[in-house]
Amino acid sequence: MDKLLLLGDEAIAQGAIDAGLSGIYAYPGTPSTEITEYVQRNSYARQNGLHSDWSANEKTALEAALGMSYAGKRAMACMKHVGLNVAADPFINSAMTGIAGGLIVVVADDPSMHSSQNEQDSRFYGMFAQVPVLEPSTQQEAYDMAYAGFGLSEKFRLPVLMRITTRLSHSRAGIIRKEQLNQNPFSLPDDPRQFVLLPSIARKRYKILLETQVSLEDNALKSGFNVLREGKEHKLGIIACGIALNYLEENFPAGIPYPVLKIGQYPAPKRMLQDLVSACDSIMVIEEGYPLIEEGLRGILNNSPKPVHGRLDGSLPRDGELNPDLVGEALGVTGQQGPEIPEFMIDRPPALCKGCGHIDTFKALLEALEPYGPGRTFSDIGCYTLGALPPYNAINSCVDMGASVTMAKGAADAGLFPSVAVIGDSTFTHSGMTGLLDAVIENSPVTVVISDNETTGMTGGQKSSALGRLESICLGLGVNEKHLRVITPLRKNHDHNVGVMMEELKYQGVSVIISRRECIQTAARRKRSK
Repeated sequence: MDKLLLLGDEAIAQGAIDAGLSGIYAYPGTPSTEITEYVQRNSYARQNGLHSDWSANEKTALEAALGMSYAGKRAMACMKHVGLNVAADPFINSAMTGIAGGLIVVVADDPSMHSSQNEQDSRFYGMFAQVPVLEPSTQQEAYDMAYAGFGLSEKFRLPVLMRITTRLSHSRAGIIRKEQLNQNPFSLPDDPRQFVLLPSIARKRYKILLETQVSLEDNALKSGFNVLREGKEHKLGIIACGIALNYLEENFPAGIPYPVLKIGQYPAPKRMLQDLVSACDSIMVIEEGYPLIEEGLRGILNNSPKPVHGRLDGSLPRDGELNPDLVGEALGVTGQQGPEIPEFMIDRPPALCKGCGHIDTFKALLEALEPYGPGRTFSDIGCYTLGALPPYNAINSCVDMGASVTMAKGAADAGLFPSVAVIGDSTFTHSGMTGLLDAVIENSPVTVVISDNETTGMTGGQKSSALGRLESICLGLGVNEKHLRVITPLRKNHDHNVGVMMEELKYQGVSVIISRRECIQTAARRKRSK
């Protein structure tokens, strides 16, 4: 078959396509976005009718993928790690319902928080839900796992979580394709009641899930993605999970002298872990993210005095992304450091693009709020979050998608007036609408500024679910038409925009200001494409 040079994200997408994928559902989120984008521009996917439109958020994406699975088709849902928080309800419950057609949930974790609020480890979600977890170490393995993951899902009638990280997602390597499989035929579940989680059914489904765990562990033990490699020196045994294997191998170009257990499929293979522990004097656990395996070894060691090294004992940093230098230092290997980062690059903060509409929105808002003092603006996740930095210093919070509206409402309930929320158009339809509904129901004195750049700008300009719908959505939620205002954030309109904002800030109820101007980056791409 073909050999392709692909990002890790793209390798997953190609593996899914070749395995007979019928639909992919996702909300853009770095570092997972390129999986769906690859399917969207893939000629085979277009010719064969694979669904690849963006969803409103991660929860709706996973639920739609589960619906496609219900109809017997193979489906994939993709998101970043914090997106799995949004999709947690259907994810956990899908382990209870089980699946019909194969279902893979790809979650891209972001250690070191390159573009995220936290660096949570999605393997814990897989353990919590009690479903198989796949963690590739290379782009080829990412392809292979996506290709094989649907079969694993259908074998055990469970969704499969595939956990990747930023470095694998956004680095390239050659992959060799496998045979192209046909899509599953349409079919309804043999037991349609499996998807009805009434308590009487859910209790039975949970027993089935628990009974499946032994088979999942046995499958992981026999999986080709888990390999115990022999070594000549047994003073140390090494456990390397996913991409961490690469950091280990880079420190030993002539070959690793110690026994190594490579883990790529979970539940972790206990027998392999026990064999490694019994054969070695001490253990080093190298895993990207939280110390999941390292903590689990405590039970396996059963109070054994053998030392375990890793993130918990400080051999590796407790936070942040691993790299070959950190791993080499933990193993006492002196490696070559990379070139020094140029001084002008160190701690250089990101900034809004010159000419961005968010800039003019913040300038108008800051002037309108000047009589009231600072500390009144709750914001959200998007390009406009950069308004927290100098020279604007315009926002006071950024917690999770949609939290700007609800935090502004809560602060208003506590007596803050005026209380302002700044949210983007895509974030608003992702999870801001329900907060606005809460505010409308109580007629809370909040001013919601929707900074509408007509795209999902922060992740590269994907289509926003809000496009052309914001006014009708706000009116449908019950916003008073007199207090639904639309402005254009341009320098020439500054005085007018300040006036509109000042009027709405005085209003003792819910007001929405839509500050609309197309993202300059998507506008430039659109003009170039003509």
